[in-house]
Amino acid sequence: LIGVDDSPHSRAAVEYVRKMTWPKDSTIKVLSVVRPVVTMYAEAYVPPATYVGEMNEETIRFHQETAANAERELQGTGLKTEAKILNGDPRTELVEAARTEQADLLVVGSHGRTGMAKLLMGSVASYVVAHAPCSVMVVKLAERAVREAPPAGTRK
Repeated sequence: LIGVDDSPHSRAAVEYVRKMTWPKDSTIKVLSVVRPVVTMYAEAYVPPATYVGEMNEETIRFHQETAANAERELQGTGLKTEAKILNGDPRTELVEAARTEQADLLVVGSHGRTGMAKLLMGSVASYVVAHAPCSVMVVKLAERAVREAPPAGTRK
């Protein structure tokens, strides 16, 4: 399994997996996890339900595109690939998918957050390493590549 989002770190993980040598009968499953859109509002303003629904639909489409793009890149390996969208917290969904799929390996990119950023935003990679039922490969980008990468949500 490989967990993807639209970050440069995720793209590095896909590239790393693409370049690896795999047994001929391997299947690579690309997973992108959609966090449900949660709106916060003051009592004076309540967004219409259609707005929240549209935001969720747009987020799902974005993750479908992200997973499909990663799958296309990995198809060049000659292995069977499959893209899948999950809903929820990426940390728990990736671990549960590894358990359900009986994965041999779970690959994720690392954002390299430390200190307060890691405390506030959490770390998918740290959680997955601690809780996955299988081996985990965490792919890191060189610092130079992080500085030069386009912001998430943009394409080269």
